[in-house]
Amino acid sequence: MKLFCSLLMLLLFTIPAVAQSPNLEQAAAPGCGKDNTKFDVQTTKSKHPFLKPEAGKALVYFLQDDTDFASRPRPSTRFGLDGAWIGATNSNSYFYVSVDPGEHHLCAAWQSFVGFPTGHKSGAASFMAAEGSSYFFLVRNRSNHDNFPASMRFETPNPDEAQLLMSKFAWSTSHAKK
Repeated sequence: MKLFCSLLMLLLFTIPAVAQSPNLEQAAAPGCGKDNTKFDVQTTKSKHPFLKPEAGKALVYFLQDDTDFASRPRPSTRFGLDGAWIGATNSNSYFYVSVDPGEHHLCAAWQSFVGFPTGHKSGAASFMAAEGSSYFFLVRNRSNHDNFPASMRFETPNPDEAQLLMSKFAWSTSHAKK
């Protein structure tokens, strides 16, 4: 009987401790921003900026390749840097941002519904930026009517390939929707 009372007391004191839920954050890549941030995206085919980094900085280029995305509409892709969404692309376009040297975390995610089943809709990466360097990150979107689901792949292309794609792609500007 003593053992039973001891176990009952232990149980009574442990249940409230277990019932309290700690303040947990939802698991997400450290490069991603808040899920409710969306962008208006405009593209210009006549601009193809490719800059050298300013003193003490590095440049990061974000590209979206929809060459193998046969369906319409094409997704808009937002890009995150160190926990905040910084811009978006649509339909074979790109933009860049200047960053301080050091470690950075990136995220890419579709912000728009593509109208049919999807596979991977996001990706993440990290890199160490060096002063005076340029970095390229590419989202390749894929879909066709025979091979579902539609998906994205977030990758680091060869810099020569990235510059070739940029010469064919549109320049993207975006603004967060209010």
